[in-house]
Amino acid sequence: MTTPAGRINKLFGTDGGVMLSLYPAFPEAFDTDMPLLVTIDGLEVPLYCERFERRGATGATATFADFGTDRRAQELIGLEFRIELHEEGDDDEFYLEDLIGFAVEAEEAGSGTKVSGILTDYYDSEANPLFELEIGGRAVLVPAVEEFLAHIDFEGRRIHLVLPEGLLDLE
Repeated sequence: MTTPAGRINKLFGTDGGVMLSLYPAFPEAFDTDMPLLVTIDGLEVPLYCERFERRGATGATATFADFGTDRRAQELIGLEFRIELHEEGDDDEFYLEDLIGFAVEAEEAGSGTKVSGILTDYYDSEANPLFELEIGGRAVLVPAVEEFLAHIDFEGRRIHLVLPEGLLDLE
């Protein structure tokens, strides 16, 4: 989703720089890898900042790739620019460490063994991320992989894991 984020007001300096007015929707932590989007001759054109410097709460100066001269930058004066906003709190996104403290019901697929406990820690590793579960006063490590997560109830703070037979080995 794009949202209006500001306006290009006038030239600044001699190297194609411009003065920008920033709307309240402009992100406080602006990343210059994110293009500003303008409409030129009915086409959406991305502007990549080579230089961006805030001037107070509602202003900034910038230079754009491919607009390095005053003559080229003049084409941008008066244009409103937009930015691509990513929705906060997307229901599909969460971090595995957010599950720490959730109640866990784990069952082994082959044997049907069911146990309950608490997810007490998460160990992040590209090779082998792990959940630490406390089951019956004992710490048990299980792989933190999507295939084992049968259900997550965020409101009830509960997780249901279905694990391969023998993984719990609680004897």
